[in-house]
Amino acid sequence: MRRNNQFHWILTVVSLAFAGILILSAIQASRSYGIPAFSRKYQTSCATCHTDFPELNDFGMAFKKNGFKFPKDDETFVKEPPVMLGAKAQKEAFPKAIYPGEIPGSVPIAFRYSGVATYSSKQPVSVGYLPQTDLFVPNTFTIIAAGSMGDRLSFWVDNDISAGGANASAGLGDGYIRINDLGHYLGLPKDALNLRMGQFELDLPFTQARSINLTGYDIYNQAGIAGVGCTAAPAPCQGGQGTSNNPFMFSIPQRGIELSGYRSKGNFEGLEWSAAAADGSNNGTALRNSKDVYVRVAQRFNLERDTASRAEVQAAGPTGPRDHTSLRLGGFYYYGRNALNPDQSIATIGTIEEPFYRAGADFRFKFRNLELYGLGMYGHDQNHLLATDNGGTVTGFVPAAPVTFTGGFAQANYWIYPWLIGIMRYDVVNSPTDFLNGASRFSTRNRVSPGVQVLIRANLKWDFEYQYKWQQPIPNSQQFFRLNGFETGFDYLF
Repeated sequence: MRRNNQFHWILTVVSLAFAGILILSAIQASRSYGIPAFSRKYQTSCATCHTDFPELNDFGMAFKKNGFKFPKDDETFVKEPPVMLGAKAQKEAFPKAIYPGEIPGSVPIAFRYSGVATYSSKQPVSVGYLPQTDLFVPNTFTIIAAGSMGDRLSFWVDNDISAGGANASAGLGDGYIRINDLGHYLGLPKDALNLRMGQFELDLPFTQARSINLTGYDIYNQAGIAGVGCTAAPAPCQGGQGTSNNPFMFSIPQRGIELSGYRSKGNFEGLEWSAAAADGSNNGTALRNSKDVYVRVAQRFNLERDTASRAEVQAAGPTGPRDHTSLRLGGFYYYGRNALNPDQSIATIGTIEEPFYRAGADFRFKFRNLELYGLGMYGHDQNHLLATDNGGTVTGFVPAAPVTFTGGFAQANYWIYPWLIGIMRYDVVNSPTDFLNGASRFSTRNRVSPGVQVLIRANLKWDFEYQYKWQQPIPNSQQFFRLNGFETGFDYLF
């Protein structure tokens, strides 16, 4: 028996290592989730919709797409009936009567808390003092409300009541209204057209707001910033690499409006798309009149051998739903125009716009207990220098080398048991501008982040993540250091 157990663990470690090798080879070759309020409504476990919360399984994705309702025979599974706002007869009387709707039978509110303990390698004092250990730093305490308001209306609101233990750091995450199956009124196939309005994370291939990882994806946090105070001839360049100062990042919610659609063949395969118009200033006030555009398209291939099972939820007895064997391929594109001097603060010149774009591709492969996924992205921002006369007066802008970067991430998740998940992740960002501004020793920054997650209960888990990071320069020296370390803590919802 002991030898069998040893063999099992050896096989597990080898599988994780092999998954990591596959990810690294691929790189070289080239947060919506359910909440306990839904568990109360349907009297079911969080594991019905999640493989490792907040990551959704196939059934959870179908539940989300259907406006936070079961994709089939929803009424028969509801244990807390909604409160009807009006009689059904009002549908026939519309528009001479208010169209009837509904609200959840109980207040659809849940809370999420996460806190971590950190340990990092020693940082040079010249960089700034950083304690090597910090015990269970409050990460976020979040209030979440979500649900349906009738046949085709759903909503989601999440707000960090506190972040990092400070109220000042908190704020609204997502807050939106969604009209599901809007195409129904236009005679289109089911779910061919949906509408979302408010503040929300863009329809990214992989969510960061509701990621299972303790740390964010580096490429999502990359912004197009050249530097500060660079002027063109006849005056010399005074530091920095140009005027580009674009705050846009994929890791922060945007304010906008989104259209989306997908094939509803079992909700587990087919084409899905989305197109959004956004302010482009993250979750802050709009900085310009023009709006940015984001488009995403993906095709999912269901690889189940049994044709009859492709459109059905895969059940695995007491362990809950099982994901289909599948492969998803997708691409995305974001375009905007960053405005310089929009308020005419430099009176001698007018407003100038610097177009920028982000383009990328992604994949996701699921096979039994193994999940592999990754993303690659290219960023390009137009850039300028400030031109001055001999007296130092700014006279205008002249073109400069664009701010560009490439990068992405790849990750493998392996379910050793339904409650024990091994993770191996690789992040890479190549930014010549960041290198010139002293962000790292080389143009390329990369890190490897292995981890383990344990579902103590369906709504309570313990996380562990180690980070092996890139080399950072020590000021006023020719030396470099790596700020490696790990984070561990608890994450739970109730």
